[in-house]
Amino acid sequence: MVLPILFLVTAFLYACVGFGGGSTYNALLVLNDTDYKILPLIALSCNLLVVSGGVWRFSKSRHIQIKKILPWIVFSIPAAWVGGLIHIPEIVFVGILGISLFLSALKMLWPEKEREKDSLFVSEKNPSPLFSALPPIIGTGLGFLAGITGIGGGIFLAPVLHLLNWGNSKNIAGTCSLFILVNSFSGLVGQSMKLDEVDMMLPIFSYWAVFPAVLIGGQIGSWIGSERLNKKLIKKLTAFLILYVAIRLLFRFSSMAGLF
Repeated sequence: MVLPILFLVTAFLYACVGFGGGSTYNALLVLNDTDYKILPLIALSCNLLVVSGGVWRFSKSRHIQIKKILPWIVFSIPAAWVGGLIHIPEIVFVGILGISLFLSALKMLWPEKEREKDSLFVSEKNPSPLFSALPPIIGTGLGFLAGITGIGGGIFLAPVLHLLNWGNSKNIAGTCSLFILVNSFSGLVGQSMKLDEVDMMLPIFSYWAVFPAVLIGGQIGSWIGSERLNKKLIKKLTAFLILYVAIRLLFRFSSMAGLF
């Protein structure tokens, strides 16, 4: 029962800051010695259960602007599907996941500064041509990376949107929730098509307890995360959790690579 509890806590913390937790679910499963071929299927399914509440909450609060988000997600969806179809060695999977988590944790721990409403890339009155070209390119790249690693891609998209001063924190959280939702579904389809053996689907059912765990943790987190808890504190706690898991993954990667 340890793994479902860890999944519940992870879902709660991630939902509080607008993410699904797919990267950490994958990491926890790797550390649990789960067959890496089925990791993305479990993690992406958990993602869908968690971010569904976030998308509904942000939509209800009008923090999701579909027309503004479309350029980012239209190109990411097929890219996530293609990424999900690609077979990669376990050592590559663990390495990419560990590095992604480590960089994500550092970004979450980095102090944020308030920026001006308009920036080099974004101006409501005079949008830059450079910014207009970025969403399709970045969306495609992040969707592909999300599909390969079996995550929703929110931990990759959020830093980019903050860097571009794309919107306020709630707009970015809502956008990331929708990005995670559509790419988790697309990546899940690709990952499912990659498993030719029916027997590979059977071990997934042995992890059934993690699904209600993330559903409960995710919906509670999305409900009270920005309303009743100190969001900065939750963000720091989430970052330390990610950092701890990332370091353990990187040690495992080093061992697999024969570095020590």
